[in-house]
Amino acid sequence: MKKQINLEVLPTNNDKGTQTGFKNSASIEPFHFMGSTSGSPDFWSFGSDNLFPYSLALLGRGVPIHRRILNDKRDYTTGKGFICDDKNKDLIKFIEKVNKDGENLSSLVAKPIFDYWQGGNSYIEVVTNRKQSFLSFFHQDYTKCRLNKEKTHIILNSDWCSYNKSESKFIPIYPVFEELDGYMRSIIVYKDYEPMYTNYGVPNYISGLNVSAIAYKTDRWNISRLDNSFQLSGVMEIDADEEDELKIERIKKTLEKKFKGNPGEVFFLLKNKVEEGRGTKFTPIASSNEGDWGTLHDSSNNDIIVAHSWFKELSGFDYTTGFSPERILYAYEIALNTVIRPTQNKIITPLRECIENILNIDASTLDFVNKPPITVKPSYMKVWEARKADGMDFDENDPLQNIYLAELNKSKNGTSDNSK
Repeated sequence: MKKQINLEVLPTNNDKGTQTGFKNSASIEPFHFMGSTSGSPDFWSFGSDNLFPYSLALLGRGVPIHRRILNDKRDYTTGKGFICDDKNKDLIKFIEKVNKDGENLSSLVAKPIFDYWQGGNSYIEVVTNRKQSFLSFFHQDYTKCRLNKEKTHIILNSDWCSYNKSESKFIPIYPVFEELDGYMRSIIVYKDYEPMYTNYGVPNYISGLNVSAIAYKTDRWNISRLDNSFQLSGVMEIDADEEDELKIERIKKTLEKKFKGNPGEVFFLLKNKVEEGRGTKFTPIASSNEGDWGTLHDSSNNDIIVAHSWFKELSGFDYTTGFSPERILYAYEIALNTVIRPTQNKIITPLRECIENILNIDASTLDFVNKPPITVKPSYMKVWEARKADGMDFDENDPLQNIYLAELNKSKNGTSDNSK
């Protein structure tokens, strides 16, 4: 049984663009563009090997500054909870518990918001029954979701390295509902738009994948130097018998494979005893490029921030100029209006519609609570404006709440004329 709800269906035009993927999905490598692939007869491939989301998740765990920005964008977009009409008791009750696991709405949406910023795609499953006597929201991990070939369902599979149709779930894309496991189910799809991509979205930091890989590799290089106690690399020349030529080659390849490429390690060179300069000899390789590596690492970090369309002040990276409250508030206002609020509206709009259409509850007042990272407020702000900004109850017609914060500060310091 299918149930149609009055909401525009996601675009279903054919994808004739390209997909992206890492060369090796088991490691962090620079991405490259590949021709669009159809995956299997059941689904559209996400990346050249269908494992691009795995690569993005791995990248998010391997690059510190990249992970910090993802965490910050999730925290700022999730906000400090939700606000609604305090007289709407049914809506308040639903916000406090949105599924059988006891999650509240704020803890639930934090997961698809993180998915959206990391992978450019996120999914919320909507569950009800035929009578629409209840409503539940569940988060679905974006790495487990793929679009079916007809572009009508999202396929949930726990391991896309070994796809098994019989072990997968096919859930229709919202607003279409179908009965599955005795419940009516649908799945809300959020995608970060990118030209030429209609099957999946791509993360907004797509241009920073290469520099993220650089930051990852420079970190590994520094760890290798530390593991080797900052010792110099070098070439170890070892004498060998001419008749053991095949054995020598095997040893040489084994040693090169094991030791090649890290600072403080040794390259082994096996030579015949008949050559001049007999005896074992170690030749150190002095490296003077540490400054180049540090510059490369710093440059990649800056490029990552730019690719994320984010701000140093909101992630604690602006060490050189100090932490100015004015700079932080200014950056927050820009981020709020250009990054945070647009994403919040995208996330909450279909949730409001589900609440209204299924539970018949007015959800028009449901909204995120946004607070700046610091509590400093401009002196020209009125009390009711400050309370509104903090997500508190306010009354703009209350004379006491129409006092400017500057007046309150003067009164607190004992300099107000009202103290006479």
